Parts: sequence; C-alpha cells; structure tokens
Amino acid sequence: MKRVYAREEYCLGCKLCEVYCVTSHSKSKDIVKAHKLEEITPRIIIESKDNISFALQCRHCEAADCTKACITGAIQKDEETGIVNYDAVRCVGCWTCIMACSYGVIRRDEYGDKVISKCDLCITEEEPACVTNCPNSALEFEERE
Repeated sequence: MKRVYAREEYCLGCKLCEVYCVTSHSKSKDIVKAHKLEEITPRIIIESKDNISFALQCRHCEAADCTKACITGAIQKDEETGIVNYDAVRCVGCWTCIMACSYGVIRRDEYGDKVISKCDLCITEEEPACVTNCPNSALEFEERE
C-alpha cells in the first residue's frame, strides 16, 4: 500500500502541507475561505526542533492499535486498500484511539464536538494534498517494503 513518507532533510517546516491539507478537506476548496471562514483541523502535524523539522500523519499501520482500541468501531482498517478509515457518526468521543496511537498523530478535532482528526490519504485524490503541494518534495507518496 502507498503511504506518505517524510524526508526531514528536505523539510523547511513551512507548514504548507498543513495549509493544503486544510484546504483539501474544506467545503469551499478555496485556500483563503478554508482558513478564514471554515474551522478545520489539519490532519498532518509539523514537528520542529532547532534545524530539524518533519511532517507526521497517520501511518495506516498494518496492525493499527487505534482500531483495536476503538470501542464503537468508528476506526476500521479497509482490508482492500489498507487505509485506516474513521466514521465520525459512530464516534462517542472516548479518545482511546488517541491514547493507543503509537505515533501520536490522531488528535482531537479542535472544532468538532467529539470527533478526531487523522489523515485519510486524501482518498478522493490521486495523491495526498500535502505531498502534491510540498515545495521541497519533503513528502513522498509511495509503496515501500
């Protein structure tokens, strides 16, 4: 399965991946409207310290602990695609998925009632918005062993 991989040696910490993630998941699909008028939590996180920065997002793990921790089945792995999907309707806001995630990339949606925010690999697009819009190609969308 294809996943997003970060190359920290090329990451500038510009956060354009976050900007385009928000835009991609907005209703308007407009960069200005998405950030000024819509309340959306980015599904990618930029970690920075000193001169090193890199992007973190859901790894869509083979044995995803978040799916095992979810008491309602709101988080499930699609066996065909390998993508770990999230259904906000089934979520009860217990946050066990957040605690179970080994990478710390599942977060509480800052604007949602009881929902989480996690990468969905922009499944409606050919390539995730963060990868497409990274100016330094610090993010790659590829299949690795």
